[in-house]
Amino acid sequence: MGTFAVVGAGLTGAATAWQLARRGHEVTVLERSTPANAEGGSHGSARIFRYGYPDPFYARLVVDSRAEWDELERHSGERLLTRTGSLDFGAARAPAALAAVFERVGVEHELLTTAEAAERWPGFAFDGAAVLWHRAAGVIDAEAAVAAMLRLARAGGARIATGRPVTSIVRAGSGYRLVSPDGRVEEAEKVVVTAGGWLPDLLGDLPLPAPFLSAFPALQVMQENVYHFPYRDAPEGPWPTFIHKKSAILVYGLPGGRDAALPDGRSGLKVAEFNGGRPLRSAAAQNGEIDPANRERLVAYVRRALPGLVPAPYAETTCLFTNTPTEDFVIDGVDGITVASPCSGHGAKFAPLLGRVIADSASGERAAPERFRLAI
Repeated sequence: MGTFAVVGAGLTGAATAWQLARRGHEVTVLERSTPANAEGGSHGSARIFRYGYPDPFYARLVVDSRAEWDELERHSGERLLTRTGSLDFGAARAPAALAAVFERVGVEHELLTTAEAAERWPGFAFDGAAVLWHRAAGVIDAEAAVAAMLRLARAGGARIATGRPVTSIVRAGSGYRLVSPDGRVEEAEKVVVTAGGWLPDLLGDLPLPAPFLSAFPALQVMQENVYHFPYRDAPEGPWPTFIHKKSAILVYGLPGGRDAALPDGRSGLKVAEFNGGRPLRSAAAQNGEIDPANRERLVAYVRRALPGLVPAPYAETTCLFTNTPTEDFVIDGVDGITVASPCSGHGAKFAPLLGRVIADSASGERAAPERFRLAI
């Protein structure tokens, strides 16, 4: 068994720590602040879990990921994924093509006309020729999932060190020394870097070969804008999550969970434009300010496309996406350092599965899928 340092305690880092610890490895997690903090990409209680990918590779990966979520819930004794079902619509979303992918990978679904969908979900103003519904989709409680995986990692012997940013990683004998700004040092035989939006600040300083760093895709960190809109009428059950793509704009929505609870304990619908925010050099450059033009655009969208909502947000916030040019994840490493960036705004749904994949890769048991490895 080896000693591992995991840099970052968001969804990916927590999942990796759990998977390594349950295999008997000695694990230390170094988190710059606190796990699932608001400056990262894993905070809050509402992330979409959906199967709707035009690429069968990712659709199959969601099927595999669901089994991992089920296992995590069994081990933690918590419900971390709430089923709501999901709707895909809009001509650019191509619901019929998504339905064909579902046929290939075995996801239960219905392809409805817009009139049929409007009868079932009158809170939506559907457009396009068809609407795709799949009932197995839902909402992930990201913050609770991080806490559960870290708790299980601790039960397996892992140590979680908070308030421990890492500014440099240097070789030390056959392993590595991880140094914090205050001079504190951690040593490990192997390192897994799961730093999310902070990765651009750290990547170039890692002791990795030049060909590896040259092959690493450019990372673009986005400060995204998120809004919570109240329902016009109290829904009898949870609203479905949705993805609507018309022309070049993709809007998504999901029940807001604890993220913006109203005084009566209920929450509205969380709505955002995918990659509609402000590009940043890294997470360190975020300011948490909402873009007024984006707010105006989303309010107009809700007024037009979601008549079941009041078109006035009662809460708003920002969050981070860390994108690769292809939106594919990166899981690869060399000489005992593994770098993982399963982000691009769609990584949360895969967290426990990717923790297993990263642990396999970092421990040398099995390489990550070729799709996630660098072309060196």
